[in-house]
Amino acid sequence: MSTTIKPVNQKAWFLILPMLICVAFSAILPLMVVVNYSVQDIISPERRVFVGTEWFVAIMRDEALHGALGRQLLYSFSVLLVELPLGILLALSMPAQGLRSSVVLVIVSLSLLIPWNVVGTIWQIFGRTDIGLMGAALQGLGIEYSYTGNATHAWLTVLLMDVWHWTPLVALLGYAGLRSIPDAYYQAASIDGASKFAVFWYVQLPKMRGVLMIAVLLRFMDIIS
Repeated sequence: MSTTIKPVNQKAWFLILPMLICVAFSAILPLMVVVNYSVQDIISPERRVFVGTEWFVAIMRDEALHGALGRQLLYSFSVLLVELPLGILLALSMPAQGLRSSVVLVIVSLSLLIPWNVVGTIWQIFGRTDIGLMGAALQGLGIEYSYTGNATHAWLTVLLMDVWHWTPLVALLGYAGLRSIPDAYYQAASIDGASKFAVFWYVQLPKMRGVLMIAVLLRFMDIIS
């Protein structure tokens, strides 16, 4: 019995060649330009002095940079520690199907549709003590709130703003992971008499692990940048 080997057509690679060229011009070339500038001291457009790794050594010894990096990492992990549990809880509380599911999905997605610069303006107004709802409410409770005069208040305000804006993304990804779980898993858990927490811990959370990892990566890259 003879078998015929079907020839492999490699011409399809030419279809992605334009995309590869665009990526090279939009990502690789600018990166190489930045690397070239990083090893030179630009005195003027006509004068450049090669300094090697001098700038890198100076940056690694810069205490101000170390402090800024530490605060950035603290902020990033704080945001993730808040957004992940909130997103999971929101995904678990959303209806699974029907008209209510569609309405809730639209409502949850509304904050994601607002541009980042508009979000900043909204929270600037929201945090003002004269016309802002949050600022006025905190002042009414006797809390001297000022996101422009207190570094801690500014940090917490930015964190709250990020949580409000991006928690729905985690919720939507978690919701997609929940909807991909076959009903047979829930039926088996019901037959075994598993509690709601057991179903979440042993069925839902493991099945959401992939989408939650995507959420962590997306949010961390966005926050750290």
